[in-house]
Amino acid sequence: MTISRATTLLTLLLLVALPLNAHAWDRGEVQRFATLPAGQAHPEGLTVDGDGNVYVTTFDVSKASGPGQLFVFGRNGKLRRQVAVAGSTNLLLDLAFHPTAGLLIIDFGGKKVLKVNPFTGASTDFITIPPPRGLNAGLNVLTFDDAGNVYVSDSFNGTIWRTGPTGGVATDWKSDARLTTTGVPPFGANGLAFNKARTALFVANTGNDTVVKIDVTGGKSSNPVAGAATVFVNSINGADGLIIDDDDNIWVAANQADEIVVIEPTQGRVIAKLGDFNGIGRDGAPIGFLFPASLAFHGDDLFVTNLSLDLGTALGDPEKRTVDSPWAAQVTTHTVSRIKARIPRVKGLSGDDRHDD
Repeated sequence: MTISRATTLLTLLLLVALPLNAHAWDRGEVQRFATLPAGQAHPEGLTVDGDGNVYVTTFDVSKASGPGQLFVFGRNGKLRRQVAVAGSTNLLLDLAFHPTAGLLIIDFGGKKVLKVNPFTGASTDFITIPPPRGLNAGLNVLTFDDAGNVYVSDSFNGTIWRTGPTGGVATDWKSDARLTTTGVPPFGANGLAFNKARTALFVANTGNDTVVKIDVTGGKSSNPVAGAATVFVNSINGADGLIIDDDDNIWVAANQADEIVVIEPTQGRVIAKLGDFNGIGRDGAPIGFLFPASLAFHGDDLFVTNLSLDLGTALGDPEKRTVDSPWAAQVTTHTVSRIKARIPRVKGLSGDDRHDD
């Protein structure tokens, strides 16, 4: 047998041996939902009201000072109003509608949480962090329990702070080394959400690429108690915003992989990867996801902010540049994306190829 025929035969044998059901993620189709007005940059915080209006705040490192900006988009993606948040810095992060207090917005630069009129922008301090740690606070994301208590992640102190429904000076609900980081991006505790039974609080750690699980007792009482913190799962590249669906699946914005990672709640097994980055359009906007930061469900849709942050430049340290930094530096039009909130079929899930669409 000649060498050529032997090589051909070996190649055919290898092809026969390969599995026929090679798997690739069905990533869905990322659509542009809304565009920020010219001169406005770096959408970060995101929430949706009961009427489907989408509220977005900006972490606008391109500006030297405040006030920070709030944008409200209708269900059709058209801008309804732009609101300057009085007394705030230019670095606004998460926002959410509290069941009794109204709209709350984190002012990262001001190291506090504001109560904001979403029409006029008038604001009052709602949560402050006590010294000395308050001087180094990196407040990032907020959530609520069934009693209306407010929980705020602190990326720099590795702490989850808590107040009652009326706000005030926060108390340390849980601090743990697993909520801190020395990695890049340099944010520890970030997105957070309770599971449906209120037996656990899941927290994204951005710099460590992890999701941390904090055990909770009395989660449906007026005074939930934090228990042990453990790393639930690793290797979500830049774990940022985090939300939980009705089946307790955990949806995480992977800001350095430009995708949404969905993990099931028992073993942390990935069951979906949605979206991707596909370059910069002619208008200077990202195509798909670019540094996805916050995410929110509404009906069958998942809304995602494209922070599009050149991290090395923003931090003034070229050694903290990420693989997306050169792309983000090209962005001149800033956007919010939308994708269908569905989990495509995954072979082997539950042992019978079924899933929740």
